[in-house]
Amino acid sequence: MNLEIDLSKLNYKFHCKPLLIGGKAMEYYELRKVGNDVDFVLALEDYEGLKEIYSEPEYHRDLFGDLGVIVHEFELWKCICLFNYDFLSEKAIEMEEYLIVSLEKLLFLKALAMKEEKYHKDLELLVQKILKIQYDTKLDEKYKKDLKM
Repeated sequence: MNLEIDLSKLNYKFHCKPLLIGGKAMEYYELRKVGNDVDFVLALEDYEGLKEIYSEPEYHRDLFGDLGVIVHEFELWKCICLFNYDFLSEKAIEMEEYLIVSLEKLLFLKALAMKEEKYHKDLELLVQKILKIQYDTKLDEKYKKDLKM
């Protein structure tokens, strides 16, 4: 699936591939269409580099300790709920210019935010997808018929 993300708009050379999270990751897994922004978690070195380039306060966001640089349609985060790039990028899917958060880590992130209705709906979509994958690969045809899958 081509997600059409143009990171060149940032005029920055990343040291580590940014980690795609949020709506674009949901779209990659064919769970729902994306919203208006594109969310990434960055390695510390890249977050600091972008923070330096986009040093004006209007580019910076602080959500309960999660620090971000907001440029164009991009939200580029140092961490999410204080979980950093190293943790969140485990088992990520590698694309040419970026990584896509694993399905399990995406589930984890949505669970952390589930008190908001939008993220609770995303959580339900993710659980359905994971169960479908699990049952499609683990059950034989007889059980699939019984479950009407």
